[in-house]
Amino acid sequence: MATIEKVLLTWSGGKDSAMALYELQSVNGYQVLALLTTVTEEYDRVSMHGVRTILLERQAESLGLPVEKVFLRKDASNEEYEARMRERLAYYQARGASSVAFGDIFLEDVRQYREENLSRVGMKGLFPLWGRDSNELAHSFIDLGFKAVITCVDSDVLDRAFVGTDFDEQFLSELPPAVDPCGENGEFHSFVYDGPLFRSAILHKRGDIVLRDGRFYYCDLTPI
Repeated sequence: MATIEKVLLTWSGGKDSAMALYELQSVNGYQVLALLTTVTEEYDRVSMHGVRTILLERQAESLGLPVEKVFLRKDASNEEYEARMRERLAYYQARGASSVAFGDIFLEDVRQYREENLSRVGMKGLFPLWGRDSNELAHSFIDLGFKAVITCVDSDVLDRAFVGTDFDEQFLSELPPAVDPCGENGEFHSFVYDGPLFRSAILHKRGDIVLRDGRFYYCDLTPI
């Protein structure tokens, strides 16, 4: 009888997280114990993506998986991040988890950083999307029936008009050539609200758009 590997999945609520989960659940041999999400304490929102935690919780409920929030201050150092993560990883290690999965696609330095941190606690990294072509991956996400909204854009590379729109074929066709179709370089972030893994859609309204840190546009999503 094949052994089942217990894993954690780092979960931002965005499209790459959803595709990583889709890949993990498409292959026999993995059991996802929890979705591991960093939350900015002061805002009670998913870090970088700016999504309210109530929507994160509704995502997890619709996916049928527990969400494990790792709270960080908005100006948290790498050391603080690593210490908080070690606490949570130790908790799940004691429950049989041996690996942590990520939605990274091609950034070698990011992968190396993750693997080094995990090796210190005796765990390994899984990268189910690694090496995939970004353009192919973006279209696969849409073709599989996933639905996502753009919650954050970096105004250094994208116009304000992109935030709050759907991640769809039109969005991809209008991206400037230098922008990665999956936003792998941090050009944009998303919130997945429906798709083949979800029991039901995450109902929401698109609200105010605000500029933070003089650079990042965020679209506030409120639950319905």
